[in-house]
Amino acid sequence: MAQHHSFDYEPVSRFAGASAAIRRPREIAYFSYDEDHKFRLDASSLRYYYPPTLPCDLNKGFDTFRQLDDTADDHLAGLLEAIIAYEKEKSAKTEIDIVTWRGMMTKIMVVPYSKLDNWEMNATLFQGTIFLEENHTKKLSSRQEQFTAGARPNNIMSQDVMSFWGYKFETVSLLPEPWSAVTREDIESREDQVVSNYAQYCSIVRTGLGKVKIIIGGEVDAVMDYKPEDKSQPINWVELKTTAAVINEREQVKFERKLLKFWAQSFLLGVPKIVVGYRSPQGVLERLEELETQTIPDKVRQKGKYLWDGQICINFAANFLEWLKSVITEDGVWRIRKREKVPAIEVFKVEETGHGDILSPAFVEWRTTGLAVHQSKSSDAANTTNGQVETHEPQ
Repeated sequence: MAQHHSFDYEPVSRFAGASAAIRRPREIAYFSYDEDHKFRLDASSLRYYYPPTLPCDLNKGFDTFRQLDDTADDHLAGLLEAIIAYEKEKSAKTEIDIVTWRGMMTKIMVVPYSKLDNWEMNATLFQGTIFLEENHTKKLSSRQEQFTAGARPNNIMSQDVMSFWGYKFETVSLLPEPWSAVTREDIESREDQVVSNYAQYCSIVRTGLGKVKIIIGGEVDAVMDYKPEDKSQPINWVELKTTAAVINEREQVKFERKLLKFWAQSFLLGVPKIVVGYRSPQGVLERLEELETQTIPDKVRQKGKYLWDGQICINFAANFLEWLKSVITEDGVWRIRKREKVPAIEVFKVEETGHGDILSPAFVEWRTTGLAVHQSKSSDAANTTNGQVETHEPQ
């Protein structure tokens, strides 16, 4: 009989109380996708924030939108390739409990207040680390359901158009270089640029919740000023979000629920600031607001409807991940499933052996033979260098 495990998340009050230890996210690696969506082990797609001119019509350019086809399953490929490069530089294996994309960790963190969420993830254990990804088939079917719901007659704008608004907001808010290095024309011509979501900058951070050490990879929209050379320094990342203007209590409740995911996404990757663009129902950007990520839970508690508690989310995630480590203790492929209105997360095995397609062949080869060869060569090179130094020392 297949192993089947369950983690109850209700009542959520049991996750209140003392704060789980948090390790500040620190970037250890990064990579870019260029305008052809080709992987590059560099920061070429890093962008810089500069506020757009208001008001701004977010519909402009919809007919020329270069939208990436993401129906193919990339698994953890880019993230694993960057980890290989990081381990080559260190000449050592990264000892970590969980490796995943930011989106997966966000889904887990908001579980206590997301009863209607319905998702699935795949996981595998390799050399003591759990590698966690979205179940791509489930993702595509959920997206189709969402777009079908969005096409109902009472919805003024299609899901396609509303999705475009977010990318347009990024285009009119970003620069390819710091403000001091661009021209006035560069700044003022942003509304006329072709909108594309091919290029991305992905930051890979080492962090931790409770006793669980984690590596998370995720796209970041931009940096506020510049990226410091000193890797120990925090980076002034900024996340860009659009939302409907809050004009009544109903919209306030919707916005406060959105803030939960805004906060979780930025908290996990160490993004200190979120710029929210408020738009009209027709997609005209009317107002900007800068939010400090760390202050959002307090604002929700003190000035909002107190629909969620950030500390409960952190404690829940720490508890769940520690439990997950105790469940996934052998190889094979595991399914992690949260169903709508079911107050528990299920974990069960779907493949008895192997790692499915979760791990790239290049990563498995690197970890099984490549790393040891690299370490041996590095050791030989160091010994040769030391020998040369010794022969040049005065007798």
